[in-house]
Amino acid sequence: MRLIVGGGGSGGHAFPALAVAETLRIMLREDLTLLYVGREDGMEAAIARDAGIEFAPIVARALRGRHPLSQLWSTLTLAAGVWGAIGVVRRFQPDVVFVTGGYVSVPIGVAAWLLRRPLVLFLPDVEPGWAVRLLSRLARRICVTDTASMHQLPARKTVATGYPLRPVFRELDRPMARARFELNGDPVILITAAVQGSQNINRAVETQLEEWLEAAQIIHVSGARDEARLRARRDALPAALQRRYHLYEYLGDELPMAMAASDLAVARSGASVLGELPAAGLPAVLVPLTAAGGHQRHNAAILQEAGAAVIVEEGQAAATLLPTALEILRDRDRLTAMSQAARAKARTDAAERIAEVLWEVRQ
Repeated sequence: MRLIVGGGGSGGHAFPALAVAETLRIMLREDLTLLYVGREDGMEAAIARDAGIEFAPIVARALRGRHPLSQLWSTLTLAAGVWGAIGVVRRFQPDVVFVTGGYVSVPIGVAAWLLRRPLVLFLPDVEPGWAVRLLSRLARRICVTDTASMHQLPARKTVATGYPLRPVFRELDRPMARARFELNGDPVILITAAVQGSQNINRAVETQLEEWLEAAQIIHVSGARDEARLRARRDALPAALQRRYHLYEYLGDELPMAMAASDLAVARSGASVLGELPAAGLPAVLVPLTAAGGHQRHNAAILQEAGAAVIVEEGQAAATLLPTALEILRDRDRLTAMSQAARAKARTDAAERIAEVLWEVRQ
């Protein structure tokens, strides 16, 4: 089977694509030829190449801006991206094309449709953006993370599969994870500012770092932008507090282990939280990003309504993030109930279900 995968802009789009591809490879006993298509300067390029997957670059640009020149440039870039993607599809001759959203998925999705190659679309978030809405008209089948999305997409070809998880989520072991991060028996908070970092979350932690560390051990995934400054802040702490602060620029495949080691997460609410937090049974304080169409708020609302998370508004993070996290952490009954609510949302077979859809529609 020959498969093209497209989509990116964030780990929440790239990682589920790789999870499905790996599952399909296992199902087909390695009889899978895979090509990842995305932007050369996009996060998906590094993620795909780190996974040893062949990568083909195309140009892509979000259709944003009200100025006529900006709109014209976006349209021309999209046309160039589609033209480049047509060349990729013609050369590779895929049996099926699988895209996971984000504007980078549009050129390859349109090219697949123009060349009559089966297109399967996956929506990682709850709320479909313009790219997903456009491609939903062209796709043969649509897979969504949560049933809350289904009324916004064509019902006859949409199925709720859950969020595809990396295989490492099936092997989570809490004692082993805590040993990996050299943690003692005290509570642990995982603070992750997403792959690209979040200054609001990082600043809220930095300004009250001693208070965070007195209450819990911290695993902090800061992103590259703030890592050096936070490391200097850690080095200025007393030795006893330094040992409680585990700072990382990026964790990659070790992030699931960090989730297994933790009692509470503080995070953005990109698409991955809908699958990964439930799989780890990890309660969360979520700080939705207000930009990019506000889709993160819809993701966070799903977990909050289920009792698995609490939302803190981005503009209030500096004042309320620490007290909110500590209030939950100190209430063991509430923490347990939130963990159980998270596990109830877990869908561990999503990658298999999507892989089966790809096999069914192949050409």
